[in-house]
Amino acid sequence: MEKADRRSLTHWGLLVGTLAAMLVLVVCLVGEKKYETTTPKTTLQLRKLLRRDPRTLCQGMNILKIPSSRRNIARPPNPGFNMVTKNSGRRIVARTQHRIVTMLKTPRQITLDNGLIQLIVSRPSGDVVGIKYKRSDNLLEPNNLRNNRGYWDVVWNKPGDNIYYVDKLQATRSRVIMATEDQIEISFVKTYNVSQQRGAPEVPLNVDKRYIMRRGRSGFYAYAIFECLEGWPEVKIDQVRMVYKLQKDKFQYMALSDTRQTFMPRANDRKHGQQLAYPEAVRLTKPSNQAFKGQVDDKYQYSMEDKDNKVHGWISTDHSVGFWMITPSDEFRSAGPMKQGLTSHVGPTTLSMFVSTHYAGKRAGIELKKGEAWKKVFGPVFVYLNSALRSKNTTGTLWNDAKEQMIEEVKRWPYNFTQSKDLPSSDQRGSICGRLIVHDRYMNESLLSESSAYVGLAAPGEVGSWQTESKGYQFWIRADKQSYFLIKDVRPGNYSLYAWVPGIVGDYKYGADITIKPGSKINLGNLTYEPPRNGPTLWEIGIPDRSAAEFYVPDPYPTLMNKLYKNNHSDKFRQYGLWKRYEELYPHHDLIYTIGINDYRYDWFYAHVTRNIGKQKYVGTTWQIRFKLNNVMSQGNYTLQLALASATSSEIQVRFNNRSIAPPHFSTGLIGGDNAIARHGIHGLYWFFSINVPSSLLNEGNNTIYLTQSRGGAPFRGVMYDYIRLEGPSIRHADT
Repeated sequence: MEKADRRSLTHWGLLVGTLAAMLVLVVCLVGEKKYETTTPKTTLQLRKLLRRDPRTLCQGMNILKIPSSRRNIARPPNPGFNMVTKNSGRRIVARTQHRIVTMLKTPRQITLDNGLIQLIVSRPSGDVVGIKYKRSDNLLEPNNLRNNRGYWDVVWNKPGDNIYYVDKLQATRSRVIMATEDQIEISFVKTYNVSQQRGAPEVPLNVDKRYIMRRGRSGFYAYAIFECLEGWPEVKIDQVRMVYKLQKDKFQYMALSDTRQTFMPRANDRKHGQQLAYPEAVRLTKPSNQAFKGQVDDKYQYSMEDKDNKVHGWISTDHSVGFWMITPSDEFRSAGPMKQGLTSHVGPTTLSMFVSTHYAGKRAGIELKKGEAWKKVFGPVFVYLNSALRSKNTTGTLWNDAKEQMIEEVKRWPYNFTQSKDLPSSDQRGSICGRLIVHDRYMNESLLSESSAYVGLAAPGEVGSWQTESKGYQFWIRADKQSYFLIKDVRPGNYSLYAWVPGIVGDYKYGADITIKPGSKINLGNLTYEPPRNGPTLWEIGIPDRSAAEFYVPDPYPTLMNKLYKNNHSDKFRQYGLWKRYEELYPHHDLIYTIGINDYRYDWFYAHVTRNIGKQKYVGTTWQIRFKLNNVMSQGNYTLQLALASATSSEIQVRFNNRSIAPPHFSTGLIGGDNAIARHGIHGLYWFFSINVPSSLLNEGNNTIYLTQSRGGAPFRGVMYDYIRLEGPSIRHADT
């Protein structure tokens, strides 16, 4: 009897134990009050999932009891993040917890640790000197000086002075802003010394660099508050950025987008290579990996438009570790969504560019007049680390996870955990909505709804001024297919509303300035944009999309290729030396384009460049557009709509049926400084000119328009056209 009782007890014990094990991983569906039953198989799968998931570090399954429900939930480490897998049609959701955030202060540095990573910041200067993750003692290059691993810097000069300075913003004091078990925020402050007369020039700014570590986050947040006080000297700022230089022996694979990722050469490969037309472009002649021999590397080949630059970084394939720069918002970047900037490049180096004059020229920098007060917050951005089990697709796994993390950060914006009063939370911001309707009486209405408008708020200014505005904040969205737009989470302040529509020439600006207050919800209703138009289209060249991508981009030189773009047609313009192909295609005369015969996709060169006539002497060139008019209306004028996608120290002179007349019938004057031709950009700043053409300048029958880029002297002076359209008078005639 006692044996039977023992067997019975053993049986019941096993049964209870089995039931308890099954209940250990009972998990509720997110947002629903129901639970899924688990099995030993699903428990094992969940454990495997937690071990391999790159966003978490599994430190055991902690079983936490919930008295109210008397159910157990397995909580692997990472609070607030729901991990989901499927088994036999069931969803298994696990919530996670992690160690508290700790801080260790020494005279030389501050170390933040949340169990996933350790962040080591020099004291008091505020440079990131170490990042420990997984089994690595430091992901940053330990052979670099402590101020040359992870740092902020500013490129600046005094107005009227051609000497440029680089200030690494070395702080002189540090403090702890917040320290709890869930979050630590630390500050490193550089204060401008107004009375300083000796020593190295110092940028006249107060800068507060801040780092935040949060519980359960596999990374850290960084931002900086820049301030110029009233009465300080005037200053021009060309660049503001944050830089991380990774271990050169660990990180070999760079990823910028789904189609732009590859193994990369090393910094020493560039040192031993052949410099090309400018220092950034190097042909690799003695690389450590022979697969790179003959390839061209140039950091500008890895640029990206800010609207697309949300996540980029590096992967260590040997250690299956990723290092990512995630930018959840563009509001603190300069010059609008189309502004191009650097991302990651050989070093291995990862950048967060906040202000730069690349692809825009000096106009896109920040110029503070003497006595002008100014303040701006750059960031926060998220430096994210992940890992994965080694596999044939480790790089894909890490990249996809980084994209998922980017999406999460974008959804969380604006962050509500930062401790600066200069970073308003969502409830302290406002919104604006409306509908932008394009009205062009000469275009089919159905065509006007095919492309959604870019609509944004930026500092008050002239039409199109947003593309060089860097002092303030900008907020841009893409309207939907019905032309409705809603811009949320706008900082309080005074703005102008701007817009432009792909497929439509010109820029839109709302007539009155707009004041955003905390909690305000402004509805502008229906807005009408009437783009530049004087008459019906007689002919057109290109697509009005602020880019020269639709024109003929030649094949690169086989000996000057970057293999990243070898089979990537949409990015072919990023290859080195394409501007030289012009002289080969037109050795004896410049480009001639005949309306109705030629096709701009094949017959209109992507850049109007200079010509080398020998001994490195470069002269301007003249392109011709030939067309016929059946008759010319004597009443009313014609119009040439001329849109440029880029200009660098150039002047376009326009003449009608007389190549040598002086002065020309129209001139843009000297314009542009974006250097997009040399930097492999298919556009820079947008320029638009509406040119009046008296009918007396045109002939019945054959006509020729001469477009002369008159400025020579250098190979990269030139323009990229966006779109050209000849309009007839508003009175209808046979040509319409």
